[in-house]
Amino acid sequence: MLSWTTVISYPKPAPPQSNGLCSGQWLRRWLPLLVVWLVATGLDRVWLAADQGVPAWDPADYLNSAVDHGRALGLLPGGGWPGWRELLLLSPKIPPLASLVHGAVMAVTGEEPDQASWALALWHGLLLLALDGWARQLHSPRLALLVLPLAAVAPRLVSLRVNFTLDLALTAVTTVALWQLWRWQQPGSRGGGRWVQALLASLGVAAALLVKQSALLVLAAPSLWAVVTGMGQPRRRQQLLAGMALVLALLLPWLHQNWITIIGGTHRSVVVSAANEGDPPVFSMASLLYYPRLWWQQLGTIACIGALLGLALTLWRGLWASRFPRFPRLSLPAGWGWLLGCTVSGWLLTTMSPNKDARYIAPVLALLILWLSLGWLALISTLQWWLGSWRATGVVAASLALATGHTAVGRIAAIHRIAGPEPPVISLVTFLRQHTGDAPTTLVMAPGSADLNEYTGTYYGRLNGGQLLARGLVGSSEEHSLVLEQAEWVALATGEQGHSRERARQLSHRLGERIRGDGRFHRVGQWPWSRGRRVELWQRRADGARGQPFAQQFVPLAQGLAEGPTGLARFMEHIGAFHQLDGHFLYQQQVEAWANQRRARHPQATDALWSMAALMILRQDAGGADHWLAQLETVLPENPWPTTYRAAVLLIDWRPWVARQVAQAHPRFREEPLLKAVGDLAAVVGGDLTRLPALQAAWPRAVEQLSPSPP
Repeated sequence: MLSWTTVISYPKPAPPQSNGLCSGQWLRRWLPLLVVWLVATGLDRVWLAADQGVPAWDPADYLNSAVDHGRALGLLPGGGWPGWRELLLLSPKIPPLASLVHGAVMAVTGEEPDQASWALALWHGLLLLALDGWARQLHSPRLALLVLPLAAVAPRLVSLRVNFTLDLALTAVTTVALWQLWRWQQPGSRGGGRWVQALLASLGVAAALLVKQSALLVLAAPSLWAVVTGMGQPRRRQQLLAGMALVLALLLPWLHQNWITIIGGTHRSVVVSAANEGDPPVFSMASLLYYPRLWWQQLGTIACIGALLGLALTLWRGLWASRFPRFPRLSLPAGWGWLLGCTVSGWLLTTMSPNKDARYIAPVLALLILWLSLGWLALISTLQWWLGSWRATGVVAASLALATGHTAVGRIAAIHRIAGPEPPVISLVTFLRQHTGDAPTTLVMAPGSADLNEYTGTYYGRLNGGQLLARGLVGSSEEHSLVLEQAEWVALATGEQGHSRERARQLSHRLGERIRGDGRFHRVGQWPWSRGRRVELWQRRADGARGQPFAQQFVPLAQGLAEGPTGLARFMEHIGAFHQLDGHFLYQQQVEAWANQRRARHPQATDALWSMAALMILRQDAGGADHWLAQLETVLPENPWPTTYRAAVLLIDWRPWVARQVAQAHPRFREEPLLKAVGDLAAVVGGDLTRLPALQAAWPRAVEQLSPSPP
């Protein structure tokens, strides 16, 4: 029988050598890794210097998050330590670890896009380190010498090194996590099952999940396998429990503060985006093959051909050498079965996500590179048998050089050049900041394209301590009146607006017509865009009448919460527009100052109490909301809605037992469907499953109460 162990021979152990650099041991171990990283990083810096494009939607969003966290840590100008809760609120949908790292790197390298991209070089170094260590422990230093260049020239990974997203960070950290999990779950005879390995694996899993929650797609099956196999061994059971406790301890603070927005954001980015972009149905052949059909280009044509050729030649060599007429059975050496399971499960679970994108499969590409390296090692073994060692080395070196050239040609073609002096978004923001300085400013951005959008505008508006925020076009034509009444600065575009959806293009064009025809605004600047289009900046005239300030509108909206679902719906409908036009939430500071003055004169003034409660809810301050709603319960003992909101806030804050007590203490608990449903839900979540039938009975009535009445 033929096995990989016999075909791909392992090198003999090196003879003992003396310690120290003079022995060359350190150089042989680390020099290849360092050289590959330095060369790749140098070429990336050359590419970034040649590329003149500006960050598109996602990269700009991640850069903004890095600035947020760098400021919160006190490392970047324009910020300061806000407290733990406020720090966690900076990551409402995406975990904070990568942004914390990126913000710290920016403090050293600078905030410009090319400067911030040094963080990507660090993630690339971590990925190479993990692949190098895994390859050495999985097979030999020979495999590591192949893994490093193949990872460095893989076209998709190269593109991720110069695009500021989380995918390279996710790939690096998930690779580390899977490598450390493999080391721990190995049998004790092979060195597994140690406490240090359990700690490293737990830290790796937690770090991956704190970079992006989609790490779960790659880690779920291997982690479950490690848990199932480890629970049967007493010593490993203790390590498992300690490891899971560590992972939860690192994840729970962020999850506790943001779980509602995480669910909502994940639904929009996964389900809604998939529907809008026309991605194939999950349970379809098109979905199953979506990523495999990309691997040829993502990993590199030459790399794939060499690996497949190595496999084919190995099979042929085994058939010829063994003189068996039947197809040989291949048995993988120890560790390759784990890698196979990680690769297949990662691909399948990533495929199960409705939203598809070429970069989402990046964590699996790192695992596939280990397989490609194995195929190339088989190719080298066969070529050495045919051609001799030196000729085989020359063929492989030439092939890798050709693969590098192929990737380089593709990256050169991707360089974005600009005919004009600079992108219009930079010109616009620079002009506006000259007028506003570092004062908190909100710019309404009507057009939306990769090089001109609210995320990119916000990023350039906040460089070096700036406080300029850009906000996208508000969502309906009815809200255009609010823009006309409240906006100070509006960016418009002539011609095609750049939005991908027809309705957004129409709304953007219609807003432009209304701004240009409204005498309260005047154009203060314009810059060439592309295809003959211009970007225009419009400002409200000094004598341009404004509508009622948001702070004054907020108070009656907050008071309307006393009406229940009707008032709540009205409140939520308006608050989104407020936040679009007042990105710094300055109205909240004005409302809070007014409420404090009002309460100083009238401690039980319900308008002030409702305003404070509503502010705390918007700020996701559960303790503050509980405080003010409790005061409203005292002032309005017959109104069920302060108690309903309070019980809901406590339940969202993971205090179901307190929420149950609060709900049941109200005299109208059994009469109000929504209040009873919240109380029953709190009881069930708190472990009282006997209330499940009551919850099932109350839920339809609560939903009916929440539904808007027909006109």
